Amino acid sequence: MNIEAIREQFPILHQDINGHRLVYLDSAASSQKPRSVIDAVTRYYELDNANVHRGVHTLGSRATDAYEGAREKVRAFINAASAQEIIFTRGTTTALNIVASSYAREVCGEGDEIVLTPMEHHSNLIPWQQVAKATGATLKYIPLQPDGSIRIEDVEATITDRTKIVSVVYVSNVLGVVNPVKEIAAIAHKHGAKMVVDGAQSTPHKRVDVRELDCDFYAFSGHKMCGPTGIGALYGKKELLERMEPVEFGGEMIDHVDLYESTWKELPYKFEGGTPIIAGAVGLGAAIDFLQEIGMDEIERHEHALTAYAYKRMSEIDGITIYGPAHDRAGLITFNLDDVHPHDVATVLDTRGVAIRAGHHCAQPLMRWLNVSATARASFYIYNTEEDVDRLVDALGHAKEFFGYAIG
Repeated sequence: MNIEAIREQFPILHQDINGHRLVYLDSAASSQKPRSVIDAVTRYYELDNANVHRGVHTLGSRATDAYEGAREKVRAFINAASAQEIIFTRGTTTALNIVASSYAREVCGEGDEIVLTPMEHHSNLIPWQQVAKATGATLKYIPLQPDGSIRIEDVEATITDRTKIVSVVYVSNVLGVVNPVKEIAAIAHKHGAKMVVDGAQSTPHKRVDVRELDCDFYAFSGHKMCGPTGIGALYGKKELLERMEPVEFGGEMIDHVDLYESTWKELPYKFEGGTPIIAGAVGLGAAIDFLQEIGMDEIERHEHALTAYAYKRMSEIDGITIYGPAHDRAGLITFNLDDVHPHDVATVLDTRGVAIRAGHHCAQPLMRWLNVSATARASFYIYNTEEDVDRLVDALGHAKEFFGYAIG
């Protein structure tokens, strides 16, 4: 895997920030975009821009072919059985809200259970809170081990015959934990529950096979996997999607409309009301082409090695606390420096051209579990190198000196 050749394909990386070469370590929030994705979106607007599934003119046909071609790329990328099981959405948040609003509210009732973990992103927590309030269902949480991981024994103890939904993040955006979602799905199904997977942090970084996982729903976003913002997808097993009602109503998702009643189009279109995110889908398709050309197994191997290197180097810094497991973690490291607010750490690092994330990472319950108000996070992707890690460590040393002097 030629990292320098890969880096050459990302125009944004070739700039200086505050007099230093940019080191971008915030890909868990949003990845950068390769030239091929930028060009694909530009070509669509320059040559093919038209609405889909409507006009019979050439531009409309080309736009429709590009949009549906992107759907097929998504289907193949996650190994769904049919393109009808792929719903284009604005991203993971919208996808999870569709499942909560359309499926869960219909199957959950008083005393039923929705099982989550304390490490969930707000997007995989608040929708289920709203379902519980609306239906009388109860939220239950699989307990975490001291390093933030979960044990299968605790999964088995938490899921019961009253459980209707189990919704778990595949990879934690804070802890770097990789959850055993295949095993959790098997336990959920044994009790008659459905398995929902938040794949926002897994899909960009590892091979995903929804049929192998046997999840019932799987959600992810394009902007974390080299694609445009504002586009993502919901996978759902066909028999479940067919039972579900749309959550948006209007043009394009209808079959027949009269003054008092209407019927819906077949899958997947009944969930894609209005003009869809055509350019975003085209860009997502180009991002999938880009990632597959590199190879998802190669990407995972690179990130695993780079994260291990970063964990070793950062562990040598006095006064640092690193959260999450020491081994078998995804490509991010969340940390704090003693007595320094993470926002201040991130600000000082930015003066050295190093971009990291600071805050609660849309995971406030997990912050409380960690007994902190916020953390700093460095996240790695295919364009990052050991030199980037060294720059991060050097910048953290500078931050320690800066705040040590200021405090003293």
